[in-house]
Amino acid sequence: MNFRKKITAITVIIGFIISLTNSVAAQQTPLFSEYNYNPFIINPAYAGLTPNTEFSISNSGFFSPFEGSPKSFSLSGHGSINNNKMGLGAGIVSDEIGVTKSTSFFAAYAYKIYFDFDNDRPYWQNYHPNVLSFGITAGIQQYQDNLTELGITNDYVFAEDINATIPTIGVGFLFNLNTLYVGFSSPNVIGDALVSDKSFNISNTYYGYFGYRFFNNRFQDLIIKPNVLLKHEKGAPLQADINVAVSVRNKFELGGGYRTSNSFNLLAGLYVFNNFRLIYNYNIATNDSPLGNTHGFILSYQLKNGYTNN
Repeated sequence: MNFRKKITAITVIIGFIISLTNSVAAQQTPLFSEYNYNPFIINPAYAGLTPNTEFSISNSGFFSPFEGSPKSFSLSGHGSINNNKMGLGAGIVSDEIGVTKSTSFFAAYAYKIYFDFDNDRPYWQNYHPNVLSFGITAGIQQYQDNLTELGITNDYVFAEDINATIPTIGVGFLFNLNTLYVGFSSPNVIGDALVSDKSFNISNTYYGYFGYRFFNNRFQDLIIKPNVLLKHEKGAPLQADINVAVSVRNKFELGGGYRTSNSFNLLAGLYVFNNFRLIYNYNIATNDSPLGNTHGFILSYQLKNGYTNN
């Protein structure tokens, strides 16, 4: 059986399950491997945490040769106001697999409380430390399920396409020190409460993440950054990303990690002209996944001094 037939068979099986449950579960915010380099996309509390306004664009899976394979795209921007006490931002996230596509538009607000802790750090490390931040998002999710493209006849479930507009409200918090950071967020805490079509059954997604920045005065040019991201969604197993990266004076980065029951992650990053940062990631599939390996990138731009601390 060739891959296209495999994808069709898998999609038909999914459709059969949908017909049995008489409900549709909309896609949630995708889990990007490079979440550490744009936490704002999963946590509104990160809005305005960078010293300068930041814009980011990312994708994953668009270079896959397999039809129907998962694809994710995001475009976002955020910055601070009121002497860095508040953050504002907005973004677009698109998630696609097979004939199903979900696109979310959101705006975010964050409020920050600063603490005065005396911690050493390399002079080139550039971010706002010692912050407790609370964030909220409001947005719209556009869901499309193009079932008629499957060409399945004599089944009412596949007789017409499904389109729905879903209001969303999300929350998040972040505690960030020079060395330690901890965050929690949910992109849509109200679920399907405001969806008029009761056939939709949307599960809330929850993210929790934490990390540490190791540095030593003897090695001022290096920071080692282990981190863990946890994702929980009702009806699905707990998913974890376990990664570590090494940053060299905000000039380049190398890292790797593991996503449970899914893939090994490799990444390389380069800082260009102080204001640009390009992160490339490569996901090596495990468990003989028919979708194969995937490529992705995230390109970020900061205004003013960018990623330098001069």
